[in-house]
Amino acid sequence: MRIAVLGLGEAGSMYAKAFVEASWEVVGFDPRSVEIPGMTSATSIAEAVAGADAVLGLTTAAHAAGAARDAAPHLEPTAVFLDLNAGSPQLKRAVADEIGERAKVVDGAVIGSVKKFGAQVRVILSGPDADSAADVLRSIGATADVVSDTIGDASGRKLLRSVYMKGLGALISEAMSAGRAAGEEAWMRAQIVETLVDGEAAVTRLDEGTRIHADRRSHELGDSLELLSALPGNWPVTEGARRRHVDLAFEAKPDFAAELESVPTAALGDGGDRLGFAHSSIKPIWPSGPIAGRARTVLVNPGDNRALHEALKVVRPGEVLVIAGGGYAERALLGELIAERAVNAGVRGIIVDGAVRDVSAIAEIGLPVWAVAVSPAGPYKSGPGRVGETISLGGAICSTGDYVVADEDGVLVLPIDRAVAALRAGRAVLADEAGRRVEILRQRAEANPSA
Repeated sequence: MRIAVLGLGEAGSMYAKAFVEASWEVVGFDPRSVEIPGMTSATSIAEAVAGADAVLGLTTAAHAAGAARDAAPHLEPTAVFLDLNAGSPQLKRAVADEIGERAKVVDGAVIGSVKKFGAQVRVILSGPDADSAADVLRSIGATADVVSDTIGDASGRKLLRSVYMKGLGALISEAMSAGRAAGEEAWMRAQIVETLVDGEAAVTRLDEGTRIHADRRSHELGDSLELLSALPGNWPVTEGARRRHVDLAFEAKPDFAAELESVPTAALGDGGDRLGFAHSSIKPIWPSGPIAGRARTVLVNPGDNRALHEALKVVRPGEVLVIAGGGYAERALLGELIAERAVNAGVRGIIVDGAVRDVSAIAEIGLPVWAVAVSPAGPYKSGPGRVGETISLGGAICSTGDYVVADEDGVLVLPIDRAVAALRAGRAVLADEAGRRVEILRQRAEANPSA
């Protein structure tokens, strides 16, 4: 029997090894070079699936439909195409549509920890040919349960389970972070261990696993929320769990802010929905160049900077202080001394929906600052004010943790869950504009050959 494994990440490599040990002929494909003893490496999806009795799709959800499209013309009519990618029911139906009648398509969902159970991890299956896929998995000792004959049902159940499991992982990782920050890591771990059946091993698995796979799992929780949106009720814990995974994913991208800085705000806006721009009155007070970073929000009473002093105690290196000052232009919220303190705290820059002063000194210090005006009048220090709450920055909604990008054109707020797509779209806009610019210059040269 021959099986093709498409995608040789953690799960794909595990299954490839298990089928080799079960005496199957195993052919694997992955864009990276992955060597597994006993497995034949294919140079394309077409080569991998040709002549296969079964195919495991483990390319990640983002590439699942494309992999099915590439495989479809080369599949045997009797082959079982088991898509095991974590994705929405809609994605699984899209995979089935790509395969059509060319093979037996089955929706599969892994239920449980691959790290803990290996190839014997439980899998639930759905689709008209789910029994055939169950036989394939049982040949390596896996627990395979057929839940229905409808493509998408297995993945739907997994997404429902993710509401609990990913939420639990997010909760534990956040609790462990709180314990570390408070100097009570051992005590916090002990409290969690007492409540989990697997104790110590479960804490480690959920904490570390959530951090390692945060990016992929954030997308899965997005699918979970889409599923839940059709049900009565509100789902704030799942929303919070998804945000936690997104935050962790960005912790693993230390250079992301620098990448955002390389794309003009205009291109980022054109690549998206053109929303999120602060009022055009907020401009750089000196030509510092572009900045980008996670926002630390501050809400002040117009003309009063008491909350800004509190923010400087909690701001993290690389963050951008974003101050909602109501657009009040007649009393500066910061000057040279606060700028010096901000530099000491590692602040990437400050954006003020209000006024500042000491422009020459701030420029000499080298702190990038955007504001609506310059005023010599100093601030009050009575309050009230708030740090860390969602604010309106010149009409743009901004929460602590969102990305803020500012350049000579203005200021753009990017919600963290849209930042990656915005960067990708902004780069595409720049590439398109570069191509059109070349064409415009070519036409000009043809029209003015003597120029």
